[in-house]
Amino acid sequence: MTHMQDDLDLAARYAAARPPLGAPAVAEMVTSVTTHRDFRVRGAALGALVRVGRNRQTRTAWQRAVGDPAAAVRRRAAELAPSIVPAPVVGLLTLLGDADPFVAETAAWALGEAAWNGRTRARVVGALGAAALGHADPLVRESAVAALGAIGDVRGLPAILTACGDRPPIRRRAVLALAPFEGPEVDAAVERALTDADWQVRQAAEDLR
Repeated sequence: MTHMQDDLDLAARYAAARPPLGAPAVAEMVTSVTTHRDFRVRGAALGALVRVGRNRQTRTAWQRAVGDPAAAVRRRAAELAPSIVPAPVVGLLTLLGDADPFVAETAAWALGEAAWNGRTRARVVGALGAAALGHADPLVRESAVAALGAIGDVRGLPAILTACGDRPPIRRRAVLALAPFEGPEVDAAVERALTDADWQVRQAAEDLR
């Protein structure tokens, strides 16, 4: 019980930490991300490091978190990724393929929000398109479609158009994701959505039109 309480107290201290932090505190957090026995402490330490913004140390700790045995820590890494500039694209793509669907869903969202280098654009759009079309979990497909809409790259349009025929929540998200695009295929997809069986899809199409 003592160890558990100590771990909870340490996690709370890291969660409350705000910059500026001295080098010893940063070094302690890096060690906690990589070696601490409690996943809550590892996740809280990672969040504190990202808030501090020390680029090299933060990136090192973040990359370690991508391979953490606890899904909660991997998901936390995905949540924090948009705050790291430039975004750690390779790690996010790894998380997009994570076996835990909540990790993959969060990674898809992060790819749509992050300020990643333009040279990786095709790779990101391709990975999100594959997830939108083929991931087994509908939440991941929905998140990937939303990210493609946020990015607005025309190479993601075919996946969005296909998603307009998926489950109702994904169809709704796909219609909204058409907002950055133009053309007869887009117009036709919006027109079809206006008569969709699901009222939220119809509403999304009305909003878009």
